[in-house]
Amino acid sequence: MEHPYRQLPDNAFWRRAVAAPDMGNVDPVSRFALKIGPQTRVATAGSCFAQHIARHLKASGFNYYVAEAGHPLISEEIRTAHNYGTFSGRYGNIYTARQLKQLIERAEGQFSPVEVPWIDADGTVRDPFRPAVQPGNFASAAEMEADRRMHLKAVKRMFETLDVFVFTLGLTECWRSREDGAVFPLCPGVEGGTFDPDRYEFYNQTVGDVIADMESVIAYIARINPQAQIVLTVSPVPLMATAAADEHVLTATTYSKSVLRVAAQELTNGHRNVHYFPSFEIITGAYNRGRYYAEDLRNVTEEGVSHVMRLFLKHAASLEGEIPRQVETAEPNRSAFELAAARFVEVECDEAALDRG
Repeated sequence: MEHPYRQLPDNAFWRRAVAAPDMGNVDPVSRFALKIGPQTRVATAGSCFAQHIARHLKASGFNYYVAEAGHPLISEEIRTAHNYGTFSGRYGNIYTARQLKQLIERAEGQFSPVEVPWIDADGTVRDPFRPAVQPGNFASAAEMEADRRMHLKAVKRMFETLDVFVFTLGLTECWRSREDGAVFPLCPGVEGGTFDPDRYEFYNQTVGDVIADMESVIAYIARINPQAQIVLTVSPVPLMATAAADEHVLTATTYSKSVLRVAAQELTNGHRNVHYFPSFEIITGAYNRGRYYAEDLRNVTEEGVSHVMRLFLKHAASLEGEIPRQVETAEPNRSAFELAAARFVEVECDEAALDRG
């Protein structure tokens, strides 16, 4: 008897994936129970890719919820320059599940890291847990600490009042304090601070770590905001570098994304209010032949982001064709790439600091 799995199924998805010239038609979303409306307060956090989601929600007329918007007397241009509205709170990029868990613990007063403010050579001050969020840094430690207190209050308020929380899992690799386990968005010394191997250590999270951290986050949200829904995505942006010993960045990326994808599935399977949206699969799928990556092979093009958001709005909001497609038929040259960069590289990514290190 012939094995039932010997041949690939001859169905519309596989035919489109292999042969269709219009890759934007491929829809791998098999089930997505979450529904949002124009008034649904959708908050975002996570890695660089989460900023694209926030930008498209706002542009599509949905209630992108910003709990930390900055002083209303300050112009929108200045607030934007100071990273208000980049995410729902001014926390910068949250790359790991541990970082998110500790942010909540800090907002609730359950965890107070021992790490002191980072002082740059010019005397200005950085928040170790948001080292790039303040252009030009803070003038003093007192100013930084006052801003941090307001920030953490806004984070607490955000979780208490949001309707939907979209979190993009980005990395498993992190740097943490040897003294109390506090994790940082970047290795100390890259964007402020001074690296000291006696004080800091590298750690690469396992599937179990990610699940345990996210279970704590899910339980917290359920306790303070029982009606809230959670959407998990995995960032399709590969690692720029790895700190794992004897590891190449390509294999390190595969490990990290695999761990995050498995953890996201386990969490989705275990909770009715947790939903997985396949932005990772949409961008990285072989059917698009790498077309959704920019020339640097890391950043996601506007065409790719639009594909993700078009499907998100289709399945979550029952909207069709709300985001215009941008299809480029010519081979990109340098000037075309630069023009495209102005459209899709509108995100602030702490990892870019590694290029300057």
